[in-house]
Amino acid sequence: MPELPEVETIVRDLKKKIIGRKIIDAWVDTPKLIKNPKNFSDFKEKIKNRKILDAWRRGKNIILSLSGGKTLLIHQKMTGHLLVGQWKWQKNNWQPIGDGYLKEKVNNYIHLLFFLDDNRMFALSDVRKFAKAILIDSENLNQLSDIKNLGPEPLDKKFTFAKFKERLKNKKGKIKQILLNQEIIAGLGNIYADETLFLARLHPTRRLESLNNAELARIYKSSRLVLKKAIRLRGTSISDYRDTAGKPGGYDKVRLVYRREGEKCPRPCQGLVQRIKIGNRSAHFCPKCQK
Repeated sequence: MPELPEVETIVRDLKKKIIGRKIIDAWVDTPKLIKNPKNFSDFKEKIKNRKILDAWRRGKNIILSLSGGKTLLIHQKMTGHLLVGQWKWQKNNWQPIGDGYLKEKVNNYIHLLFFLDDNRMFALSDVRKFAKAILIDSENLNQLSDIKNLGPEPLDKKFTFAKFKERLKNKKGKIKQILLNQEIIAGLGNIYADETLFLARLHPTRRLESLNNAELARIYKSSRLVLKKAIRLRGTSISDYRDTAGKPGGYDKVRLVYRREGEKCPRPCQGLVQRIKIGNRSAHFCPKCQK
């Protein structure tokens, strides 16, 4: 699933590419992607002729502020990613016009598409069709369960170490699972939780209640370092994630332990990266560095 760095990359691209443009039409072949209004005809009627005023992120959600007091929320889920370009309908599918990354197979599962007033489109490619789009009145955005239950943003300047500790107060459980809880902190997922804990030299099964102040400080600092680096490198594309040009991100080339099971630890300890299951999620770590 695209995590904070991938969603942030998409949003920054959208800010450069589609702000100020007007949506003149919409198309879908998988109506279940549209969660509100549930009738696609209503969705299309309500979104047509609205100008895109802003693009921003909350947790793993992409949010477009539209003219006339409407907001479009898109969650890419497991395999979705947003693309900006031009396509033509050919052989019962949307085919990209011109050469480039959009022609790669991973970008050719378009199930939701918006036509803009400059002859370009932005589209949702999603092989598993788990993504969702919600169009609502802007004043109701914070009432959506997708938004109202989210914890603070880990890179927010106001999210200090003191506030980090406050979010963890009275919580219990394995630290990897705590970091994945979106109601505690928003945006972290499997990739960057593993990378964070490796940098912090903490085993993913350590109980939160066993961690001292110095260890919590290492988690706080490491998470910010990892997320900022991943944003600079435009995300991780081990699986289906691509940016709005259809191009893969660069963080997977420098990842430390995530999906490196059996490889040597990047530190000189000579340990081998292991993978274990915690709940229904995988965790990757070095047993020598993260005892």
